[in-house]
Amino acid sequence: MVAAALGGLIWTIQIVHHPLFALVGQESWQRYESEHQRRITRVVLPLMVANVALAVTLVVQRDELLAWANAAVAVGLFAATGAVYAPLHGELARTFAPDRIRALVRLNWVRTAGWTVQVVVATGLAAS
Repeated sequence: MVAAALGGLIWTIQIVHHPLFALVGQESWQRYESEHQRRITRVVLPLMVANVALAVTLVVQRDELLAWANAAVAVGLFAATGAVYAPLHGELARTFAPDRIRALVRLNWVRTAGWTVQVVVATGLAAS
């Protein structure tokens, strides 16, 4: 289940990875954040694309409320990542800003909650 992979990944990022950003010093920050973006994109982007594709396929195959809810969450998270989180990481790659790092950690709870909800919805879909 792709949603579960993303759910586990986002909880790891939220609890372990993003809070550790605060421990990276200013002198290493730009290189660290740029490398973080490059590496995490290799993991997250294929999963997110697969998640949206699977969710849309399920809507086509099973025109029911859970399939639509699953697709709405998948598409919404994909859009939010591109519109909000990727630009924030881009801003952080250019400038060491501890207040923006804290904002990222707080704001990322939205995606953490979203993928957690999607895991529940996708599990319901799999069970029906």
